[in-house]
Amino acid sequence: MALDRIEQLVEKYFEAQTSIAEENELKVYFSSSNVAQHLQQYQDVFGYFEKEKKEQFKATLPLETKTLKKATWLAIAASVTVFLGVGMFMYTNNEQAKIPSEYGTYENPEVALKETQKALALLSKHVNTGIESVNYITEYETSKNKIFKE
Repeated sequence: MALDRIEQLVEKYFEAQTSIAEENELKVYFSSSNVAQHLQQYQDVFGYFEKEKKEQFKATLPLETKTLKKATWLAIAASVTVFLGVGMFMYTNNEQAKIPSEYGTYENPEVALKETQKALALLSKHVNTGIESVNYITEYETSKNKIFKE
């Protein structure tokens, strides 16, 4: 009868449906010397936990103080560099703000219209140049597709 119960508990264990008490019962059974022949294959599974509980970590871990010191100094140097960069940025921005600059504003609307038309013509010229380049690429693609039929 006890053997039937152990077999049922093993099935429940591998289906993850056992309680802690049932698992302890299995550990006690498999740690004993009278395990049934057909269940001896599971003895290592349940005996492993008991054997590993007794094992102790005996090695010492060396403390790496040199790398810690290097990392600390590296962090300090990086912080100083960032602060200097932010300080230089703020200093140059304040200097530029003091210099009066022309923002491209016009008092006369006709002059503003002419300047805007010049800027748009320049932009249109560059966009058209880009479109011509795209036409070359499409020409290349069609030629390639004719030669290398997929």
